[in-house]
Amino acid sequence: MFTNAARRHPLRWMTLGALALVLIAGCSEGGGLNSLPEQQSQSNNTGNEAQPESVIPEEEAETGGYIAPLTGLPSDHEVTARPIAVMVNNMGKARPQSGLPHADVIWEVLAEGGITRLVAIFQSDEFTDPIGPIRSIRPYLIELGESYGGVLVHAGGSPDAYAILQGQDKEHLDEITNAGSYFWRESFRKAPHNLYSNVEKIRAGALKKAYASDVPAPVRPFSETGGTAGGGAASKVEISFMLKSYHVSYAYDAATGLYARSINNEPHIDLTTKEQLKAANLVLLGTAHKVLDNVGRLEVDLESGGPAKLIQKGLAVDAEWERGIDGVIRIMKDGSELPLVPGRTFYHVLPNSPDFASHFTLS
Repeated sequence: MFTNAARRHPLRWMTLGALALVLIAGCSEGGGLNSLPEQQSQSNNTGNEAQPESVIPEEEAETGGYIAPLTGLPSDHEVTARPIAVMVNNMGKARPQSGLPHADVIWEVLAEGGITRLVAIFQSDEFTDPIGPIRSIRPYLIELGESYGGVLVHAGGSPDAYAILQGQDKEHLDEITNAGSYFWRESFRKAPHNLYSNVEKIRAGALKKAYASDVPAPVRPFSETGGTAGGGAASKVEISFMLKSYHVSYAYDAATGLYARSINNEPHIDLTTKEQLKAANLVLLGTAHKVLDNVGRLEVDLESGGPAKLIQKGLAVDAEWERGIDGVIRIMKDGSELPLVPGRTFYHVLPNSPDFASHFTLS
């Protein structure tokens, strides 16, 4: 039986100001279609001692030395806003989505029936574009959002997820039960693939509910050189979760240092900006998945640790993922946390069955 990580407390790590001292010392609201929670209707459907040195990019002089904690990128202001964790629909009818190029971090995780869901973590980018379509939450998605100290944003959820959210008084915004006025439905898609919000509405909803605003994002090590020196080739990355219709691939561009994402061999673009989704870091994690019921809902082990691949700069290294008492999943090798390249990071949680390596190819 897996440990219920929802018992963890939200992360309380150092603020960006403390991080800067460490570094210096070391060197319109719309109408909506009503829908029911999933339990009522299926139609709506460690602190290791050895740490890589974090670096401040050369742009520091131009930005005042501020660094976004989730991307390691320079900022012209101190990034202190509480992260927002949005459950984003990734079914074919929901693509292309909106808002994903603005996410600091994106997690892709299996949901029932072999589909995947995205957990998009927003903090550093100030933008007005819509975010969505927004869908339901699961217990392991709660774990991921809370590992960033995030306000959880969703529409409905599994019975187990609602038991956690309501029984443990989680800070969340649910279009169905407690925050409908902070979402809207678009007419160009059919429900349930047409629900959206934006940062302004989400933060207004969190303020109205008096949710904590002083929850800092977790600190991670960043380095311009990354952590994959000496690794194997990874200019092309192919990932398969379960269904053939969820085949994900990435192509590395050495000129930009970014991986461009495709799904089913077509560029995965943003509806609003028409941008292809891109990331500086790709992480693959292997863990146990267990089917819980005849609907296909899953239990995903985000506690026990396991194999991982860190992919950056056209190279990949074998690693392990660990989750400490702070709830943060970190990518480790030989007892030290591997540094991320400054930029956005996409994580992919893959089954260990039949084995971790059977779900991806690198070349």
